[in-house]
Amino acid sequence: MEFSLNDVLVQADTESLSVQSLLDREMQHQQGIAVAINDIVVPKPHWAIQYIQPNDRVLIISATQGG
Repeated sequence: MEFSLNDVLVQADTESLSVQSLLDREMQHQQGIAVAINDIVVPKPHWAIQYIQPNDRVLIISATQGG
């Protein structure tokens, strides 16, 4: 399955991949992040049940501190 992750084409070796599975694979720290699929924010309680589809555009944004 192919999908875009932060504007980079990703080839996954599985046909079903939840947002949570993707985050477990890609992110060590999952605090302070937001996830959107095709420009729609996925609420954190839905990460385990929201599945990525072929050709989806996934965006992961990390909060940063500044001042």
